[in-house]
Amino acid sequence: MTCVGIVANPSSGKDIRRLVAHGSVFPDWEKANIVRRVLLGLDALGIASVVTMPDFYGICLQARNNLTLSTTVEELEIPVTRSRVDTVRAAGRMRELKVACVVILGGDGTNRVVAKMVGDTPILPVSTGTNNVFPYMIEGTLAGLAAGLVAGGLVPAADVVVRRPRLDVEVNDEVVDIALVDAVVCDREGFAAGAVNDFTKTRLVVVAQCSAAHIGFMGLAGHLPRDGDHDGSGMVLETDPDAPAVLAPIAPGLVLPVGVRRHAPLRPGEEIELPRGTYGMALDGELERTILPADRVVIRLNPEGPRVIDPYAALSLAAERGVFLLDGCGS
Repeated sequence: MTCVGIVANPSSGKDIRRLVAHGSVFPDWEKANIVRRVLLGLDALGIASVVTMPDFYGICLQARNNLTLSTTVEELEIPVTRSRVDTVRAAGRMRELKVACVVILGGDGTNRVVAKMVGDTPILPVSTGTNNVFPYMIEGTLAGLAAGLVAGGLVPAADVVVRRPRLDVEVNDEVVDIALVDAVVCDREGFAAGAVNDFTKTRLVVVAQCSAAHIGFMGLAGHLPRDGDHDGSGMVLETDPDAPAVLAPIAPGLVLPVGVRRHAPLRPGEEIELPRGTYGMALDGELERTILPADRVVIRLNPEGPRVIDPYAALSLAAERGVFLLDGCGS
């Protein structure tokens, strides 16, 4: 029986970056509406079963209210702690259940948590966070259809599921965490409420990819010139408020000059050892750990990151193959 998982994070889009910048706001009722549309897309393609993450707001429970579906929708039986633990447990359980794919409603941080837990299970990230570099800005119905196409085997996963790179964070010779977008070294006073809020306090930035068309530090890297062909490379940036500045969309609605003393490509498989000292490290925008002078920290660009469904490729390929044609249509 084909089963799809849905993780909708009620906390996404509500951290301090929404206050210091102008990030999108996704209230829980709107997340429920998006999940509703995802369910309708999955149901239209005959997906037999959906399992969802429980949460204190009841996003997925509200989403299925008053819906007549052929798809069976069940909430996972795990305790609700109102913390990241809920996402960790739900994603781990979905992997155990061998779901065909997981649709994620959240920002970069939510997707990072799920990606760590589900391994090679394909994910389809839908943007509902503060910083939304990793997930797609896509309408829920289309996300449901795309996930249904892959889960139901209506399009070959090999043609529409892509590997995204990730950053492996190694402390004292042990990989302790990952980042999907960026790892940022910042003075401790540059953090508030668990997120970077003072961009003059950053000291070193490592990004998994460079893109001038994205927000945040990935966009900063994308606004810098690169010598030669470095497709697929990330970047290492040493930031300093007194260095020559680069104009970049560092957060939603916040276009600022950021001093960059030096930058260099980080190619797949390459690593950088961070300078010794006491500082905070943010992964995908969220403060994760304090680094002490005795810690040896290495960040490696790993090309074998999460498997991500490209919804646009999935929908286009399905159309080309006549998946959406009903009896007699087009004859």
